[in-house]
Amino acid sequence: MGEFVEGDLVEVCSKEDGLLGGQGEDPQALVETISADEIRPMPPKLSQPSMFSLHDKVDAFDLDAWWFGGITGQEGDTYSVYFPTTNDVCKYPLQRLRRHLEFVNGQWVPSTTRQR
Repeated sequence: MGEFVEGDLVEVCSKEDGLLGGQGEDPQALVETISADEIRPMPPKLSQPSMFSLHDKVDAFDLDAWWFGGITGQEGDTYSVYFPTTNDVCKYPLQRLRRHLEFVNGQWVPSTTRQR
């Protein structure tokens, strides 16, 4: 795990009940005590895809956080996303979705594109 200094932009991947799978990205300064394994550098900015395919792994921005899920359907520019941690399906416009990346061994890496 890398070292962080005051002022670094970071992402918090909460393991707290009800927040599992959520990754906070609030531009306001937040002061909270968390476990070191829940903090990581911000993911790289990737070009926004023009579309997603069925079963693509994505993060959906909702309630001031990014939530991991998978594409289960599409109607125009609106996508249905299944969230495995809650068994919910919600609809999001393309601009509130991003490709899902995994933070592995201190590096952001592409997630397996399709869920199996």
